[in-house]
Amino acid sequence: MQQQPRSQSSKRKLYLGLTSIGIISLIGGAIIANLLPNTPLLKQELSATDAAAFRQDESFSRNILQVPIISKPVNILLLGIKTNLSDIKNSDGKARKKTGYDAEINTLDGLSDTMMLLRFDPSTNKVIVFGIPRDTKVEVNGKSEKINAIDHEGGIAEAAKVVSNTLNGVQIDRYIRLNNFGLEKIIDALNGLDVTVPKDIKYQDDSQHFYVNLKAGKQHFDGHKLLNFLRYRHDANGDVGRMQRQQMVMRSMLAQWSDPSTVSKIPQLMSIVKDSVDTNLTVEEMVAIGGFTFNNGTDKDRIQTLLMPGDYNGDGKHGVSYWLPDSTGIGNMMAKYFDRGEVQSPIKSAKNIYIRVQDTGYYPDATKRLIAKLRKAGYENVQLDKDPKVIKENLETTQIIAQKGELGTSQDVANSLGVGKAEISTTGNLYSDITIKVGQDWAQFQQHNNK
Repeated sequence: MQQQPRSQSSKRKLYLGLTSIGIISLIGGAIIANLLPNTPLLKQELSATDAAAFRQDESFSRNILQVPIISKPVNILLLGIKTNLSDIKNSDGKARKKTGYDAEINTLDGLSDTMMLLRFDPSTNKVIVFGIPRDTKVEVNGKSEKINAIDHEGGIAEAAKVVSNTLNGVQIDRYIRLNNFGLEKIIDALNGLDVTVPKDIKYQDDSQHFYVNLKAGKQHFDGHKLLNFLRYRHDANGDVGRMQRQQMVMRSMLAQWSDPSTVSKIPQLMSIVKDSVDTNLTVEEMVAIGGFTFNNGTDKDRIQTLLMPGDYNGDGKHGVSYWLPDSTGIGNMMAKYFDRGEVQSPIKSAKNIYIRVQDTGYYPDATKRLIAKLRKAGYENVQLDKDPKVIKENLETTQIIAQKGELGTSQDVANSLGVGKAEISTTGNLYSDITIKVGQDWAQFQQHNNK
């Protein structure tokens, strides 16, 4: 009998090992779902009217092994709540007096600093993370509001309705409200999280005891450091820049579920965060989500991040600063990624696509040739991203990021170059259609062709 090459044998053993661990983990998830009370972690019961704001038909079921699974696409509204002492009012309507400094408190009675719509779709095996800027302008009862105030003022059902109306009528199935204390505890329970800091960050706010001093590059964060990274918003893109970082962390957190031990930690996580979370997800549904994200969890392409199309109406120095939604762009994203409606406008032609190129690996000559090649191929609006703080990631593969969700357009650019990988993400230049992060493959390709 012919002996297998060692590398193939090792890969086969690794695959079988991971598969076995995965099966054990999922069976363990089924046991957990059966042993624990299958009730939501609701802070207060939803009225019949409020409950009706969330889809009632069943998106969850059990397979032949009685393991909880996601059987239909499910959309979950995630709200991250931050509340300081100064945000809490006394009976006379005045803010409570600060004691020493404006400390954060463990409550869900605050504004939504983070808003995302998560979609877990078994038909495509994808997870969509759709970011909603907290300053998004919405109309409620004829009055202009920022979307982050809706939950605080009108409740979670009202927030779900407003989000649905803003996003072309997309259905909201479940919700999760989580404050910073809960997030910090979750990260610590998961033994931290690996995150790539996009640029040096240094900030100090003595009034809140909020201090950030981070260097660009890949780092392992505990809960406290991660929270400071997520809270920071004092760069050129303000809250939208913070949203980009939040989505990057969410992507890393979802990928963390590829560790089989994570599903088994659900009871521990529930015990830790029960006073910091409010959700209409049941334990069984949480196990189903854990199992879904575990399945092929190492494939990063499964997790796609999108940002609500729009732009700021100003800098906030002259009147209220809003993020103004682009209804056409939103309609296109809902049609493509949430099965809601139809695409409203055709994909841009090559000459109208705005491309920013980032030299992330010290390849100035190769980067110039890349821009020249794209212009020769008909892409007229190609520019070098001159931000001096673009992180030097030294990527092996050139990333061609569909900043606005047009994966086909990104793939066309990759085909024109002959190298690189098209992907959907919001980690590129905010105002581009496509952001290209130059990697080693393009530099080597150019060296080979210029010999």
